[in-house]
Amino acid sequence: MDFRSLTVTSFHEGLVKKEFSALEATQAYFAAIKTEDPKIGAYLSTREDAALREAEAADIAIAKSERGADGRPAIHLLTGVPVALKDNMLLEGEIATAGSKILERYRASYDSGIVSKLKLGGAVILGKTNLDEFAMGSSTENSAFHTTKNPHDLTRVPGGSSGGSAAAVAANLAVAAFGSDTGGSIRQPASLCGVVGMKPTYGAVSRSGLIAMASSLDQIGPFAKTVEDAAILFDAVKGY
Repeated sequence: MDFRSLTVTSFHEGLVKKEFSALEATQAYFAAIKTEDPKIGAYLSTREDAALREAEAADIAIAKSERGADGRPAIHLLTGVPVALKDNMLLEGEIATAGSKILERYRASYDSGIVSKLKLGGAVILGKTNLDEFAMGSSTENSAFHTTKNPHDLTRVPGGSSGGSAAAVAANLAVAAFGSDTGGSIRQPASLCGVVGMKPTYGAVSRSGLIAMASSLDQIGPFAKTVEDAAILFDAVKGY
């Protein structure tokens, strides 16, 4: 099965119908990342061991969950879904660089608001994606670590500053991803990579644990393959 063609909604359908397990899907995504991401550079870091544990936990939750009237497991739409995070969002115990060598050894001591909500939904977090340093840029060529390429044409940029998240979704190296937008940093790379990007209204999604570019303007939002998926992702992380 080609797991990587799945949207959030089709992933959920396959999971509840037991066409595959969250663990199988997560393993397939890491195999693809190892093979394909070296030429794209969407990720700054991955967390394979932790993600596989999250996938196993999702499969256990599905097995133990109550059944609806149709006999299917009653689980959150994001349970088991492999997602990626722009590397300016804190994930407890993981390095958070914001694309800068200044923070290359900084390890987060708590989860950002968005991560807390993704964990509540049972999502699987594959890793952290590349960005222009401190989210200041529009091409993801200004990361202190490496440039990110547009998966559709490696001679072109993916946009920025959330270019790693947009590229990960466009290259099918994550079902969905999250970025931040201050002056176009979700909308522009979504356009350049041919995916759906959403900049929510300021304050609709918590900025807790987001390394700031400009606190009075920064907003966190999703990258997805469909508008329906973007709505699902926003609904999962919105609120204080």
